[in-house]
Amino acid sequence: MKLVLLDCDGTLVDSQQAIVTAMTSAWLAAGLPAPDPLAVRRLVSLPLTEAIALLRPGSEDWFVKRLAGLYRDAYYRQRHHDGQEAEPLFPGVHEALVAMRASGLGLGIATGKSFRGLLAVLERHGLGEVFLTLQTADRGLGKPNPDMVFQAQEETRAAAADTVVVGDSTFDMEMACRAGVRAVGVAWGYHPVRDLESAGARRIVHHWEDLPRVVLDVMDGDR
Repeated sequence: MKLVLLDCDGTLVDSQQAIVTAMTSAWLAAGLPAPDPLAVRRLVSLPLTEAIALLRPGSEDWFVKRLAGLYRDAYYRQRHHDGQEAEPLFPGVHEALVAMRASGLGLGIATGKSFRGLLAVLERHGLGEVFLTLQTADRGLGKPNPDMVFQAQEETRAAAADTVVVGDSTFDMEMACRAGVRAVGVAWGYHPVRDLESAGARRIVHHWEDLPRVVLDVMDGDR
């Protein structure tokens, strides 16, 4: 099995506005000044409580958990009551996923989202049957720990040489490197290209339609 393990936020879907808005709502509900949107963006892909702890250094665990609960409530309201698409797919996603599957590649996801949140996104975009393995931060160790890669490989019987991680954050690149697999960075997400390259990206993709070809090239050793 050749496995392409994709990030979700910032790679499949453009969720930055929804994440920043929900984080701001959580902060205000707790009586705090709004967090820096750039700082929030930089922490997308990490598990929620870890991201909050980094945004509020020195906070006690109970307060981090309170903020996480307020964030989840705000995100739920956006998704179900605001009447707008909070997490639109990036252009070209459907076509590229079809092309990769037609090339015989198995697809999976490794994300900082909760399992429930990921299922909601996939169902909304008609992607529920596309992925062979779904790895989320609430069902294992979060990025950049390599645990999600190892779990995905175990479920799909994919070897390290046949696995590529695709993501928009340095956490994705670091996770791939720690797992001993190759990493491809995407330029349309939330971390600068130069940071992705420094963190271990083998190649950088600038458009979704180019991803199938680049992934196959990387799996073939860039020959």
